[in-house]
Amino acid sequence: MHPHDDAAACVDQLRAALAANGITLPSLGTDLPTFAGAYNRAPLIALGNCNEETARTLTAVLRKAAGQ
Repeated sequence: MHPHDDAAACVDQLRAALAANGITLPSLGTDLPTFAGAYNRAPLIALGNCNEETARTLTAVLRKAAGQ
């Protein structure tokens, strides 16, 4: 499997998990400069920007998952 395929699958899984919790990160995707670089390293996932409401929802979901 090409690293790009694996990163794309990871993004799809993360997008689905976030959606299952009512969260959308509009800029979620793979970090394209990672693929253009000359260094042999794993691709990065770009979480991107979100509004304050989405950030608060994400915080609440993560805290609940951590048992806080």
